[in-house]
Amino acid sequence: MGFAVMTMTDAAAARVKAIVENSGPDAKGVRIGIKKGGCAGMEYTIDMVTEAIAKDDLIERDGAKVWIEPSAVLYLLGTEMGFETTTLRSGFTFTNPNQTSACGCGESVELKPADLAALAAQREASVATL
Repeated sequence: MGFAVMTMTDAAAARVKAIVENSGPDAKGVRIGIKKGGCAGMEYTIDMVTEAIAKDDLIERDGAKVWIEPSAVLYLLGTEMGFETTTLRSGFTFTNPNQTSACGCGESVELKPADLAALAAQREASVATL
């Protein structure tokens, strides 16, 4: 079994599927990335995918497809993508263990690269308990 860079909640998968279904026949899923910007230094990006890029990582859940840009992988390892609707907004959320801070408005974050040694040790420990 391979290691997934990121996971999706049921709500996120349902929202990705709804976006794809309402975006025409060429839509295949969404692509997640990271760019420099905002108060805290980095922002998540979400773009429509009409053609898959072979170098992107792909995660799937219940028919929803999310591609991850290679440059974002190290910052997204262990992240859970969710979707929430509140009184004031609706949108995707990212529970990211690599996030060190966020701006007050919630639009940008500060991320550190994932600690690969810690992830490997955690994975070995979970395999040993099986």
